[in-house]
Amino acid sequence: MSTLIAPPQSMIPVARPYIGVEEEQAVLDVLRSGWVTQGPRVIEFERQFAAYVGCEHAVAVSSCTTALQLALLVLGIGSGDDVICPSLSFIATANAIVHTGATPVFGDIDLATYNLDADEIGKLVSPRTKAILVVHQVGLPANMDAIMEVAARYDLPVIEDAACAIGATYNGAHIGNLGNLTCFSFHPRKILTTGEGGMITTNDPALAERLRRLRQHAMSLSDVTRHNATSISTETYDEVGFNFRMTDMQAAIGVIQLARLDTFLQRRRHLAERYTASLRMLPWLVTPATPAESNPNYQSYMVRLLPPVAAQRDHLMQYLLDRSISTRRSIMAIHRELPYRSDSNDAALPRTNLATETGLILPLFHQMTEADQDYIIETIQHFTL
Repeated sequence: MSTLIAPPQSMIPVARPYIGVEEEQAVLDVLRSGWVTQGPRVIEFERQFAAYVGCEHAVAVSSCTTALQLALLVLGIGSGDDVICPSLSFIATANAIVHTGATPVFGDIDLATYNLDADEIGKLVSPRTKAILVVHQVGLPANMDAIMEVAARYDLPVIEDAACAIGATYNGAHIGNLGNLTCFSFHPRKILTTGEGGMITTNDPALAERLRRLRQHAMSLSDVTRHNATSISTETYDEVGFNFRMTDMQAAIGVIQLARLDTFLQRRRHLAERYTASLRMLPWLVTPATPAESNPNYQSYMVRLLPPVAAQRDHLMQYLLDRSISTRRSIMAIHRELPYRSDSNDAALPRTNLATETGLILPLFHQMTEADQDYIIETIQHFTL
């Protein structure tokens, strides 16, 4: 059966960053300033970001992956340690743990939210366990009250992988200061983008200070401090650090994007509500859950397919692609990728397996028109096996 609405003239992508003339001008201003690496614009972006999420400190870095790695390192995670985390996440979550020498221990998810199930954590704690790494998947906050209760019971620090969660709220507060450290991504797929880049937020001044040193080869003085010094200053390098810096060009974009963020969120939530209102009645599709304590940012709009359509997910994706609608499979299950593959993991994570096998991500981005969304909705409604 054909759709009633005329198809678009070009492919509707899953995501598209919004970059305006203000971002272009901000980068041009940085280029003309002569200071293009980590400098005053990074400091300004960090200040504004910390204020937005309601946290004391924000430390800009090169990506969310490097943010996670540094967060683990400053908490003392290393060789021989275990870190509990979900498998239903981008592989960077586990990779960051491995980069420190530790081992990811995968916990199953709550199928309603696609986030780490707090009830599973206690079953996985051992003498080797040194931290819990929570992921706020697809921009929906995890059940942090329950997770923090478990963490307190076992005296474990909590790192939040908030790569997808900028602007999402939990119990009325922005994600960014519930755990010991929170890590964000500014990849182009994210709502706020700087091209590449990441941020770590914390209320611990000692952790923030060490993070700032480690991201820049563990230098005791920042470039800005040396540049503004009125007397000769010589830096020292007291430990092995990294080159995980953000540039001022990226930060300049970030400042403009942060000012746009609430507008982005309002639009995404409106479009998500339209999806849910139109698709929730399909008997073979589950729309996203919205727990009372959480206000998701809808980084992605992911539905879950039920039988008989679930077994034909690729057929549905091809059907949509043939009609100029791009989709993506569900969030990956890390434990099914070669570096982390094992039969024991597969048997222990049935809800993760189901989510990755039956999930489908639909287009959602700031510039998407309601006409395009209506076309997507009607095309899905007309799908038959």
